[in-house]
Amino acid sequence: MSFSDDRAVKRIKDTLDFTTGIVLLVVSLVLALYLVPNYIGEPPILQNPMMSPRWLPNIVSWLMLAFSVLLILQGLLVTNKSENDERKFIKGSLRRFVIMVMALLVYVLFFETLGAILTGILATVLLFLAHPVRTWWVYGFAVAFPVAVTLLFVNVMNVPLPLMPY
Repeated sequence: MSFSDDRAVKRIKDTLDFTTGIVLLVVSLVLALYLVPNYIGEPPILQNPMMSPRWLPNIVSWLMLAFSVLLILQGLLVTNKSENDERKFIKGSLRRFVIMVMALLVYVLFFETLGAILTGILATVLLFLAHPVRTWWVYGFAVAFPVAVTLLFVNVMNVPLPLMPY
């Protein structure tokens, strides 16, 4: 007889949210407690802690931990039974998935050779093609957004990025 197993399963109202929260909790703990402290170096002379290369990954990992706990609580407290639930997962087409993977591969493979701006523009155009974006003026964001983000990182945050090829 396993009464405790049945009770534990009945307490979980949305298993997808609960399991996703557990997986994200483990990933965020590995990121916060192992990867960031051990693999992101910090210069010995640091005038401002916000200038540390660990600052942003640290914040992201702890925010990810907090949101994974909220997702676990949501899986325990909120039932996902209704047909009109906004959280319902709707799969896209295979074409959309392939184009999104291509955008990721373009960004990863060509970042150093083409530079952050051109690679960002190519990846953003691919992402816009994957989704039903059909107005021409929105594609202006495919140019403006990567340029703005790259210049923000290079000029404001002093992150050395390859701007243009060669």
